[in-house]
Amino acid sequence: MNILHLSTEYNLGGSGRAAYRIHSSLMRRGHTSRMLVSGVVHGASDAGPIWGSMPWRAADWLARRATDALSLQYLFLPSSWRLLRHPWFRAADVVQLYNTHGGYFSHSVLGVASRRKPFVWRLSDMWPLTGHCCYSYDCERWKTGCGACPLLNDEPALKADRTALLWRTKQRIYAEANVTVVAPSRWIAGLAEQSPLVGHWPVRVIPNGLNLKVFRPIDQASARAVLGLPQDEDLVLFSSVETQAYRKGGTFVTEAVNALKGKTRKPFRLLVVGNRASEWETAVTVPVTAIETVKDDHLLAILYSAADLFVHPALADNLPNGVLESLACGTPVVAFDVGGVGEAVRPMETGYLARDKDAGDLSEGIKCLLDDPDLRRRLRARCREVAEAEYDMALQTQRFEELYETVIHGR
Repeated sequence: MNILHLSTEYNLGGSGRAAYRIHSSLMRRGHTSRMLVSGVVHGASDAGPIWGSMPWRAADWLARRATDALSLQYLFLPSSWRLLRHPWFRAADVVQLYNTHGGYFSHSVLGVASRRKPFVWRLSDMWPLTGHCCYSYDCERWKTGCGACPLLNDEPALKADRTALLWRTKQRIYAEANVTVVAPSRWIAGLAEQSPLVGHWPVRVIPNGLNLKVFRPIDQASARAVLGLPQDEDLVLFSSVETQAYRKGGTFVTEAVNALKGKTRKPFRLLVVGNRASEWETAVTVPVTAIETVKDDHLLAILYSAADLFVHPALADNLPNGVLESLACGTPVVAFDVGGVGEAVRPMETGYLARDKDAGDLSEGIKCLLDDPDLRRRLRARCREVAEAEYDMALQTQRFEELYETVIHGR
């Protein structure tokens, strides 16, 4: 088959990495797979910018400035209409969307494009279901038309409340489009089915997959030796592309970790990986090792394997890559019970699920695992078992192949 992927990033961030993994796995299986993304991808024949040339990029920049000023989020980007004439689009048997927010693709073309090609839309977050936000938290206005938005400053932010207008515009566009929704988690599948915007489209659940030959347990002492980390301390890993972003829950890590100083079985160190990681050296009262953003999967596997546990305090999330990567490396996870996280972090089986926004319970989960090495050993084995049974890239790819055949023959 010939598959075209539209993604904000080529191999960066949660959605971009998931897109790249699906794309590269399809190529390994012998399919023709290409990606159109928001920027130039140097040295890659299988990917390119969706805007194609500088005049189109300049036109997009002007349109983006105008729509941003009017709070009309991504309603018009000229190069999106160029997609209809792109040779990769014309050759594709199926087109797969990921994140469509970010100013590189306008969903206004979706009705026309999806009548020409079968479309699959993998939901990385809630943005397709709402008037503007990626996650609605406790707000349920997305079910009734948005407006009076309490989350205007959440990314992607709006200067003025046009959420009701944007919601109605999506409704009109989606009504003319023919799309199959892929949900990585049962949680977001349930939201899609409830959505007045996309609820009329078929929904399939296909969990994220990993290369389990890369993400695998590595001897902890060897992993720490490679990274230059101490062997005699317990190690708590916190990793995020943006370690200071509100949704990633870093403030709760600070509170939970500071509450544990001197109260665990042995001293522990916090390993922080991501943008602005060095700021954590003064934020907490325990020793910190800070590493800036890591893009190499092999190095990520070493980091997970070096840790005694991975803390994932996100305040809203789908089925996070970081959680699955940690499980595949045999490292249990302490996380808040939000979104689809609980589908992978199973209490006392693959980790500890803390009450949402409860730093005390997050702290209790970290202490519980740090103070019980026997429990951690049992959880490590189960983490790997779950990853092999449910989150293998080969299984994910097979499920996408079956879905593509269904939507292609359905046309």
